[in-house]
Amino acid sequence: MKKLINAPEDVLVESLKGVALAHPELSVDLENHVITRATPKTQGKVAIVSGGGSGHEPLHGGFVGTGMLDAAVAGEVFTSPTPDRVQVATKAVDRGAGVLHIVKNYTGDVLNFEMAAELASMEGIEVGSVTVDDDVAVQDSLYTAGRRGVGLTVLLEKIVGAAAEEGRDLAAVVELAKKVNGQGRSMGMALTSCTVPAAGKPTFDLPDDQMEIGIGIHGEPGRHREPLAPASEIARQLVEPILGDIDAAGPAIVMLNGMGATPLIELYLMYGEVAAILEKSGVQIARNLVGNYITSLDMAGCSVTVLKADDELLRLWDAPVNTPGLRWGA
Repeated sequence: MKKLINAPEDVLVESLKGVALAHPELSVDLENHVITRATPKTQGKVAIVSGGGSGHEPLHGGFVGTGMLDAAVAGEVFTSPTPDRVQVATKAVDRGAGVLHIVKNYTGDVLNFEMAAELASMEGIEVGSVTVDDDVAVQDSLYTAGRRGVGLTVLLEKIVGAAAEEGRDLAAVVELAKKVNGQGRSMGMALTSCTVPAAGKPTFDLPDDQMEIGIGIHGEPGRHREPLAPASEIARQLVEPILGDIDAAGPAIVMLNGMGATPLIELYLMYGEVAAILEKSGVQIARNLVGNYITSLDMAGCSVTVLKADDELLRLWDAPVNTPGLRWGA
């Protein structure tokens, strides 16, 4: 294992220390592993909290800031944050209008955020919740009952964050979050496994001439393994299951996401292949993201997310955002 670390057990806290030094516009609670805005949003606005296991950077801490999240809770690598820490984040950002929890559909995340919401309600904080389950690869996995929450999480956090910023109430923000979740789908693949620092070895063995189709973001194996293929064929295997699961014809927001170790030259090449397939299928790419937004440590590979978009979603997407991982118009 070759990694830029000191000791595996210190990776998270030392990384959070680096975040605090690099981004003075953020406030980092090292004891509770919570990242918040240094300057809270206006009183009377809905706050948004997300989080999960670390190792997916910039998700979630890199998306804290104006127009997106109010707080992110970091669990240990690939491990859900504890309920008490989610509660700390919820209480820290509540501005009197309630708090939305955005939760990826993994069993630990779902249970711990539910418990945190109960704790918050006991203190008089109203909490709404949306569970993101956009992965079309598998119905059940090692980590979850039902579909996994993957790339759509990024798009949902941006759109819902804009709605909260403009002053929508909690019920409206929750309704919007569920709308986005219902209209977006994702599919991913891997060329290599990833190595969790505490484990010191790859999560699974993947020969050089093989690829894994339908992987999750925790290094779990995918839908099936097959010989390495050209980018055009890989793009087809990612896009077709998405289009088979949702009618995405018309305007869409599309993300070609890197899993952590794939260079941009390859991600842009893959985006070209994906875009060609989508356009032939009647999907009009109105907005796009290409890059590393929800990763799996040092895994090589990519994922595709397609969100069917209307004028409302596109307007909220275009609204100003200013976070370490996403920034425009601000």
